Amino acid sequence: MAEQNTRRDETLRYLSEIAAAWRPLLAATLGMGTGMSIIGTVTSAIAPTLVADAGWTKAQFAMTGMLGMLTALSMPFIGRLADLFGVKLTALIGIVAMPLALLGFSLNGGSFEAYLVVFVFQSIICVTTTATVYTRLVVQHVEHARGLGLAIVACGPALFSAIGGPVINGYVEAHGWEATYRMLAVFTTVAGIVTFLLIPAGRAHAVLVTGPKRSAREDYPEIFREPAFWILFGSMYLCNLPLTLILVQLKMLVLDQGITGEGASIMFTALAAGMLLGRFVTGVALDRFVPQVVSFVMLALPGLGLFVLASSWDAPWIVTASIFSLGFAVGAEGDILAFLVARHFRTGIYSSVLGLLTGVCSLAAASGAALLSWTLARTGNFDAFLVTVGTSVVLGALLLLMLRRAPVEEVVGEPVAA
Repeated sequence: MAEQNTRRDETLRYLSEIAAAWRPLLAATLGMGTGMSIIGTVTSAIAPTLVADAGWTKAQFAMTGMLGMLTALSMPFIGRLADLFGVKLTALIGIVAMPLALLGFSLNGGSFEAYLVVFVFQSIICVTTTATVYTRLVVQHVEHARGLGLAIVACGPALFSAIGGPVINGYVEAHGWEATYRMLAVFTTVAGIVTFLLIPAGRAHAVLVTGPKRSAREDYPEIFREPAFWILFGSMYLCNLPLTLILVQLKMLVLDQGITGEGASIMFTALAAGMLLGRFVTGVALDRFVPQVVSFVMLALPGLGLFVLASSWDAPWIVTASIFSLGFAVGAEGDILAFLVARHFRTGIYSSVLGLLTGVCSLAAASGAALLSWTLARTGNFDAFLVTVGTSVVLGALLLLMLRRAPVEEVVGEPVAA
């Protein structure tokens, strides 16, 4: 009985920390769910109508994907801004820029060059509304339930995609792409104002803004001297090589497995379910168990799925389970990266480190796309790519077992919470 009461009290304390931090968690969830992370959903819904009306070719529009590398290059700078000036001021840049970018898209008049100019502006400036900035709120206000807090915040973009995707698709069919962009500009303006008002501007923000600033010459050598950075660097690169399968190649991969029609639709549902479940299971597990072991298990899971997809086992339920494992790992990875950065680096450089490693993830996704193109050209199927990236994922997960067990307080002597 005493043991049960103790466990109940621990659970209540665990959940009470989440309840006490409801305001920053809500701000981060809303900010991420209506910020730069929604652009994939928005573009997927609007692009077919826009391309047809403007008379662009599909190949021409596909060129915009190459400009996504600008986001990877800008992430380290965005992370540095968040460390120097705090979440409230850094997020304000994107909160103002996001509606302007959407309005700019609505005014391009069918000019591809004008579209590219706005796309570049959005890719560089609006990333201040991504996880690199907003997860800092979780790190500053939640300690013991941090994994669960990060999982809650990561669900913002997923909820928008689930609810907003069909709404945007219906709106663009009824009113056209120009009106849809203007509607979204109004929506993100309102959501941005609410998010900005919700972001706490308490002592943590005041210390970041008015306190003495360390120069980049001091902070970056500290980051690069820490073995944890290079372990995370290698792990994130290896684990994100198959990301192109999730982003743009999933349907083709499923068709290659001999699954069509309704079965293909089920695969997308399995992927989304895996992502949501991966976020929450991983978040709670990181709070309860050894983070290195949890990270290894969660990130190694898709390696097995990739090997199965490369095999001759192509029964629908096996393929579904494999796709689910890919989604589970994608959902888990966001929690794992943010959690481990907060654990091994002091709060003052959290966003700088996360920005660098997020850029590595984007670079890995681009490298994986190049590797896939090369293997498809030579083999005509996905098998060689699946085996290669399956091996890389397992190796990347194994690297995380090399992380030290000491939390950040013991490593650098600085409290986690600002």
